[in-house]
Amino acid sequence: MQTLKGEHINLRALEPEDLDFLYQIENNEAFWEVSHTQTPFSKYILKQYLENAHLDIFEAKQLRLLIEEKSTKKQIGTIDLFDFNPSHKRAGIGILIHPEFQQNGFATEALSLLINYCFSILDVHQLFANITSDNSKSISLFTKHNFKKVGIKKDWILSEGKFKDEVLFQLIKD
Repeated sequence: MQTLKGEHINLRALEPEDLDFLYQIENNEAFWEVSHTQTPFSKYILKQYLENAHLDIFEAKQLRLLIEEKSTKKQIGTIDLFDFNPSHKRAGIGILIHPEFQQNGFATEALSLLINYCFSILDVHQLFANITSDNSKSISLFTKHNFKKVGIKKDWILSEGKFKDEVLFQLIKD
């Protein structure tokens, strides 16, 4: 599918071979705040998740794609659609790039590919992202792609004993 192929990365469906990479990122406590996770995942649970990853987005209401560096085929992150609602033509987006691969433009390219896929293939009318107010990298990424700040959820995320605001960003298809 050409829609999910970029210049430096590809977005692809999850494969059984991705188990170790998923295990590594899902159990990295540094990512738990953005993924709303509070407990580790076992390889057994992640293997079951991979076995069901083939479910259609219209059935599962979510889609996780692996971000793969094109030249090396190395797994560098994930990009997710969540709360997919085909009746109202909207979905949320979350992105995670492994720290080793950050600051290389991969998130920018992945987000651009996914936006195009959502608007042209899934016929989504709007996309949204929930970002903590102190996550300047993500705020910059999404605003660079014309997401607009539309609201603030006060004291939404409890992290390390302190509450953080979460900012709602939205991109509406022209």
